[in-house]
Amino acid sequence: MRIKKLLFIILGFIFLALGVVGAVLPMLPTTPFVLLAAICFGKSSDRLHMRFLSTRFYRKNIESFVHRRSMTIKNKLILIATITLFMGISFITMYALFAPVFAQIALVIIWLCHVLYFGFKVKTIR
Repeated sequence: MRIKKLLFIILGFIFLALGVVGAVLPMLPTTPFVLLAAICFGKSSDRLHMRFLSTRFYRKNIESFVHRRSMTIKNKLILIATITLFMGISFITMYALFAPVFAQIALVIIWLCHVLYFGFKVKTIR
């Protein structure tokens, strides 16, 4: 059981570091990594979980999405742009490597679902 908790703590810090880097670099998303860090800390230690939830970083980037399923327009645009960039790179790579058409169509459908969900389903905070 201790190994499992230690693994979650290590993963939590890795995801948190990726989230912090994502807050600075426009190519890397912040929200998914910070959510994963919160989950890992929640499974590893109540103390770490509560400490993480009290950070300004969490409150600024994730709290509104977790509690109200809403995001600022800036966070939405960054998230959608990042998803579009990475899925665009994947699509171009698939096309260049002559991947099956159904795989390319699946990637476009997944991208469209992301854009529709974050663009229209998630509320926008003004």
